[in-house]
Amino acid sequence: MHLLHCFLYLAATGIFGFLLGRLLPKRWFSAERFPFRSQPWEEKLYRLLRVKQWQNKLPDMSRIFPKLMPAKRLTPQTMTDLPRMIEETCVAELIHALLSVTGLGFLWLWPGGWGIALTVVYILLGNVSFIIIQRYNRPRLVKLLEMQQKKAARTKKEDAECGR
Repeated sequence: MHLLHCFLYLAATGIFGFLLGRLLPKRWFSAERFPFRSQPWEEKLYRLLRVKQWQNKLPDMSRIFPKLMPAKRLTPQTMTDLPRMIEETCVAELIHALLSVTGLGFLWLWPGGWGIALTVVYILLGNVSFIIIQRYNRPRLVKLLEMQQKKAARTKKEDAECGR
């Protein structure tokens, strides 16, 4: 019975988290501000954790809800989605952090060793791993956006110089 209650709690908090992520104003999120801004030491940590090797093995909401989430594969069409993709990494990070906190509810629903084990697995595998992925990918997306903007500025300048 404890497992069933935990499963229902997980489903309810997951649905709530998903809806909250869709409803929160995106202007609240900036990859350049705390807590979403990357720190210099993070790149070394992610290399040590080998995030690049395992990140694609975890479920991805953009594959489950392609109309709601920008695709993770970058194509010429999705390059225009870069600002939105960067915002989505911030939203996903916040939602997974909140779900980690709500995951402590498993301890109330299932006191004892099994509840502790479920809580640890849920927080680490179900949320912290996804926070790490968001924080790993965000600086790469920001760098790509900056390169895209510089290229657009160069093209605009060249067009102006040519009188186009």
